[in-house]
Amino acid sequence: MQRTDFRFFHPLRVRWAEVDMQQIVFNAHYLMYLDTAMGEYWRALAMPYQESMLLLGGDMYVKKSTLEYHASARYDDLLHVGLRCARVGNSSMGFEGGVFRGDSLLVSGELLYVFADPHTQTSRPVPEALRQAFAAQNAGEALTTTTVGTWQALAAHITPLRRAVFVDEQGIAEHLVVDEADPGAVHGVVRNRLGQVVASGRLLVEAPGVARIGRMATHRVLRGGGLGLQVLRALVQAARERGDAEAMLHAQCSAEGFYLREGFVRRGPVFVEAGIAHQEMVLRLA
Repeated sequence: MQRTDFRFFHPLRVRWAEVDMQQIVFNAHYLMYLDTAMGEYWRALAMPYQESMLLLGGDMYVKKSTLEYHASARYDDLLHVGLRCARVGNSSMGFEGGVFRGDSLLVSGELLYVFADPHTQTSRPVPEALRQAFAAQNAGEALTTTTVGTWQALAAHITPLRRAVFVDEQGIAEHLVVDEADPGAVHGVVRNRLGQVVASGRLLVEAPGVARIGRMATHRVLRGGGLGLQVLRALVQAARERGDAEAMLHAQCSAEGFYLREGFVRRGPVFVEAGIAHQEMVLRLA
């Protein structure tokens, strides 16, 4: 097993609580490292685990875990945990993992899961969409698709995401989740391999030649993976294609850095909107 066998890695640093008096990692913690990487693997697939399992009508149960020790990790080592789906049977899924320090393999492992009914815990065939997602990750293919469309076509998928982000997380009033501007807007969405909308935003006409981007939302557990960036770039491209000269938006102050990195600049003072501090930002398109 080598680093080149893996496309997915999760970095982690050995903590004091994970080592013995000789500052060597306790053997049992390596399985925890693999389990931690598994959670990040699902994020890399752009699949919020619990919602995805509900959609697929099952859940994954561990059947067997094995570890083989080659060398020891020590306190404060920076490790990279590689993980890949090595095989998919009728109802089983075998994952291979490797814990690396640099290019050195410290521990290799195998995790065998069974896809099963969560109520009866009887096995079920692995859904085809899940098989395809694993295969796509192994092949280095795109795990999401970004499209723009109409409110009529996308409302049923966008509204639950907005409600989760704006109402449940941020405490914004329910009646602000959807408004009269939505039917006339261009909407951008990112879908994962299961067809779930995991990020969205919209594009309005603020004034002749001026586009307004808003309602940017990304699923809570998938932030930091570039999904919001995919939506933003799709909306900016849509604005360019219709001939707009400028794009503007009201950014929550906590997200200013995200827009600054894409070339937006601040305009005017900070203001409060829906109880949250915002900054107007603009991007020249022509």
